[in-house]
Amino acid sequence: MSTGFSSSSCRFADYFVTCGLDTESGLEPDELSGENFEQSPLRRTFKSKVLAHYPDNVEWNPFDQDAVGMLCMPKGLSFRTQTDIREPQFHSFIITREDGSRTYGFALTFFEEVTSKQICSAMQTLYHMHNAEQYDILHTPPTPRSPEDTRSTPQQLLAAPSLSRLQRFNSYDISRDTLYVSKCICLITPMGFAHACRRVLEQLHQAVTSPQPPPLPLESYVYNVLYEVPLPPAGRSLKFLGVYGPVVCQRPSTAELPLFDFPLQEVFELLGVENVLQLFTCALLEIQILLYSQHYQRLMTVAESITALMFPFQWQHVYVPILPASLLHFLDAPVPYLMGLHSNGQDDRTKLELPQEANLCFVDIDNHFIELPEDLPQFPNKLEFIQEISEVLLAFGVSSEANPQCSEGLGKLRGFRSGDMASDKRNGNLAGSPLNSYLLRENQTIARLQALVKRTGVSLEKVNCESEQPDSKVQCDEEEMKMHQLNIRVREVFANRFTQMFSDYEVFVIQSSQDKESWFSNRDQMQNFDKASFLSDQPEPYLPFLSRFLETQMFASFIDSKILCHDDEDKEHTLRVFDSRVDKIRMLNVRTPTLRTSMYQKCTNIDEAEKAIEMRLCKIDHTALHPHLLDMKIGQGRYEPGFFPRLQSDVLSSGPTSNKWAKRSAPAQWRRKDRQKQHAEHLYLDNDQREKYIQEARNLGTTLRQPKLSNLSPSVIAQTNWKFVEGLLKECRNKTKRMLVEKMGREAVELGHGEVSITGVEENTLIASLCDLLERIWSHGLQVKQGKSALWSHLLHYQESKEKRDATPAGLERRKSDAGCAMPPLKVSLIQDMRHIQNISEIKTDVGKARAWVRLSMEKKLLSRHLKHLLSEHELTKKLYKRYAFLRCDDEKEQFLYHLLSFNAVDYFCFTNVFTTIMIPYHVVIIPSKKLGGSMFTANPWVCVSGELAETGVLQVPKNTLEITFECQNLGKLTTVQMGHDNSGLYAKWLVECVMVRNGITGHTYKFPCGRWLGKGVDDGSLERILVGELATNTTETEDRMCRTPPMQQSPGMMRRFVTISPNSKPKLNTGQIQEGVGEAINGIVKHFHKPEKERGSLTLLLCGEYGLVWALEQVFQHGFKSPRLFKNVFIWDFLEKAQVYFESAEQSQVTQDENWQMRVRHFCHFMRAINSTPRNIGKDGKFQMLVCLGARDHLLHHWIALLAECPITAQMYEDMALLKDHSLVNSLIRVLQTLQEFNITLEASLVKGIGI
Repeated sequence: MSTGFSSSSCRFADYFVTCGLDTESGLEPDELSGENFEQSPLRRTFKSKVLAHYPDNVEWNPFDQDAVGMLCMPKGLSFRTQTDIREPQFHSFIITREDGSRTYGFALTFFEEVTSKQICSAMQTLYHMHNAEQYDILHTPPTPRSPEDTRSTPQQLLAAPSLSRLQRFNSYDISRDTLYVSKCICLITPMGFAHACRRVLEQLHQAVTSPQPPPLPLESYVYNVLYEVPLPPAGRSLKFLGVYGPVVCQRPSTAELPLFDFPLQEVFELLGVENVLQLFTCALLEIQILLYSQHYQRLMTVAESITALMFPFQWQHVYVPILPASLLHFLDAPVPYLMGLHSNGQDDRTKLELPQEANLCFVDIDNHFIELPEDLPQFPNKLEFIQEISEVLLAFGVSSEANPQCSEGLGKLRGFRSGDMASDKRNGNLAGSPLNSYLLRENQTIARLQALVKRTGVSLEKVNCESEQPDSKVQCDEEEMKMHQLNIRVREVFANRFTQMFSDYEVFVIQSSQDKESWFSNRDQMQNFDKASFLSDQPEPYLPFLSRFLETQMFASFIDSKILCHDDEDKEHTLRVFDSRVDKIRMLNVRTPTLRTSMYQKCTNIDEAEKAIEMRLCKIDHTALHPHLLDMKIGQGRYEPGFFPRLQSDVLSSGPTSNKWAKRSAPAQWRRKDRQKQHAEHLYLDNDQREKYIQEARNLGTTLRQPKLSNLSPSVIAQTNWKFVEGLLKECRNKTKRMLVEKMGREAVELGHGEVSITGVEENTLIASLCDLLERIWSHGLQVKQGKSALWSHLLHYQESKEKRDATPAGLERRKSDAGCAMPPLKVSLIQDMRHIQNISEIKTDVGKARAWVRLSMEKKLLSRHLKHLLSEHELTKKLYKRYAFLRCDDEKEQFLYHLLSFNAVDYFCFTNVFTTIMIPYHVVIIPSKKLGGSMFTANPWVCVSGELAETGVLQVPKNTLEITFECQNLGKLTTVQMGHDNSGLYAKWLVECVMVRNGITGHTYKFPCGRWLGKGVDDGSLERILVGELATNTTETEDRMCRTPPMQQSPGMMRRFVTISPNSKPKLNTGQIQEGVGEAINGIVKHFHKPEKERGSLTLLLCGEYGLVWALEQVFQHGFKSPRLFKNVFIWDFLEKAQVYFESAEQSQVTQDENWQMRVRHFCHFMRAINSTPRNIGKDGKFQMLVCLGARDHLLHHWIALLAECPITAQMYEDMALLKDHSLVNSLIRVLQTLQEFNITLEASLVKGIGI
């Protein structure tokens, strides 16, 4: 007998509650639960009351009458007659307080005969009124108004039903029928021991329904469970006595996964593995989740299972597994939530009016299906994961598909167990075989699975602990044991996914250098995790999921708690368990911790976890005091069979004084400490119960954590909505800031990563979460919902009203641009941008259209401006939104638009990069030099535009206008323009300043500078050139090049300082500057390849663009180059051709050279010949560019430099001080060029057209 527990443990149950019909206040209809009055009176709901609760109050868990009343009987009272089914129903619920701590409730609802004459006659009166109405309806021609009332359907088949016949179908007759009303007994406990509580309640109920009275008065049992049964300490099991048999509960140790006592099997049988995993993914990404079922216990089981499987992370937002009918307006909450909604089993999904569905995961539990939001990323290694879970389930005979029969069979099986309770004195212990054969009869799939498993030699009878210890016996029934085993196995598999995925997370945690106080006050500004570096280590397929997951509140809170707990002692339970597992993986994986593979690693520690539970259930550690007679007056404690009595409050109001653990001394001290400390202590003292809320640490946009479950007055609702509005604004501020900082790479630079541009995946994640925020803002306080996207619906209303008002779209303003008048800017028009989106046939849904429109507006830097126009239509906003809506709070709306305005500081390509297959109109203008007007030019020009996604092919340009508009599939960001002419006519020489190309949808204008001649016998004799372009920016931005991101080449370095002359007048650089130029060009290429593939900019720019590799090597060859005489230009290509001739003759004269030399010479000459024989009319500089690109691709540049430095031709054509003649400089140049060897350089097709190497 052990009852002396440490002070940190406490009582098994805090309160015992009874709810039901208050005969004094009579029948009060429950309008809030939304049932209509066309229902027959027996089908309506009436208000229930908390009839009694014992004790009155406990200091550490104040009694919340409203919440308990609502959740014990969420639909209020229901009535039945003797003809109805009146099975007792068990369900559990959870009350989450504002600080995030939780209390569990377990309720058993059963029916008792109504003895009050007033109530019976009130019901009779209601029936007379109802029948009279129904009679009127039936005798009027229109169809009956009440299709839901299943009992009233048959009379529609009768031609002229008489009243008596009508009453027979749908009636209550006080003289003939017995009226029953629902009543509920409930335990409120600090921890979720669902099985034990269910057993206690079922045995109490059985005591009042069985013919023999129980051995002791009911008060003794209630007193025992309230005051004499302690919570089992961590890692121990506890046995106490119910009315008819022992009740066992066990609690995991501090090294195991936290307590979880709901059947996961049921969740997988109801939804199937695939759906469970999709729902799990939605929960991890903090998408709004709405569960829908007509069984309260199913709602609770699914919600608790999903949140338990998240270990070590915890759901941080609104969590109401059972949403009482009176709180339905909470579905309007513009925050992430996980809620359960009760269905009446008759209405289908289409009848549900949900305020926002753009980012909602809707789970119809009873019909085994799930609706997912658009573009949900895959959970990493999804297929292998499903496979591993299915194997665990199969070993227990559970199918991995959702299985309707199975779930019903399960229900019957449970009923079957509680029915047997009375006769089975061994506390309902079922033998193994009835269970198996029962399920086999119910379900052929399981039969097939079992046969299959038997063939593979796996025993299906779950191993009892007897196999190891012959004399021990499991102390709970087999079904419960099986539940524990299956639960722990599945949970270990899930937990293992996170330990594998985040095994090296500690490396990336950014520890704060500040003290805790200042860390708290600056929490919003701080980065706590180096996301960019973490993601760059992850396998490519993981990125879409991980990049979104790292943005969630649950991940941030997890890392915060890591930062706050430096040593193991402080660590909160989940973190301690997780860290110890991660350490184990690190020990096992001798491989370098930071290099990740996407190899799937199965869970290996299932067996030990299962053994720990079996050990506790075989050998019970503690036994509580048995129930005993209390000090009650004679005559107390008697009651009538069939009725649950009002218990004697005097004996139940307080517990024994001597009991050491019954009182908690801690709370008084907690209140004196600051809030933060309180959280930590709270957690440490009672890990499982206080499931991690260091909410102070990061209250990002979740100003409202938990709805207050009370009957809400208009003022409370208004206050709640105000909290929502503030929360939305705060979230908007944080999101915009986060996106800007990411985009500008400033924080990354502060963290010492040098330049970092945002990854494509990450950018998509942030923009998707911005779209989600906009949808939530637009659906807050909507009057009438149309379509799934509130934002798109508002835009359509706006478009309609605008088009009615004016045939020509208004608000067409010109945008400033430095492209000169050659390329007039696109007009700014919200409607026009909507039309672009409406014309994209690939986008089918409203949500998709809204997202595409947001992306396009971001790319055009017009999001804030467009939304301002949209919201300036005040009449429309008034028509669509309620007064309290965010969009009608003027100050907040202004601030919100101001935050969005900050996006204009950076360049996004979030539309171009995502909609890669759409058709886009492009406009090309060729601008000839103003000095030598191209008016005499006679040849026919052509262009070919290339982008990161595609190229156009050759397009003829009319020579009189020099501009062309064409439509083609999205080219992506533009990289090069090839242009040339056919050399026809008398004057075929042409000096081109630049080519401008504009994307007709996004308005992006690219400038391709040229500044060279095209023509035979002029410049380098070229008839075509490859131009490399950049996005033309507004004049204000050109001054400050630093703010142009993402950098389309490396950030402006030293070279800008030296080269202030235009490219066509050759600048004279000294050797130091030239070396620096080469270094920067190579550096740019190295950085390019060190970025994840999705982030890389244009390699062509780094090779051929301004200050690229071609330019740098041009400087090397130009240095000390002898210019033979005035007025004749000698090109580097001339020198290379002479060198080629020398090498070829040296090869023929068989001058003895080593093998290496001959190999290099052969390559060099081969490339020179190939370039010279190309059919393209590229000039000498174009050929040099081609040679450098090919040399870089094939890793030959450093060999060629070595060859040429030794070549006698160099001695003839260069001055003595030339860089090529300085051995030490040449050697360092070779070393720098060798760094390109490790990269696989792929050249854009336009650079090497016509070369077959």
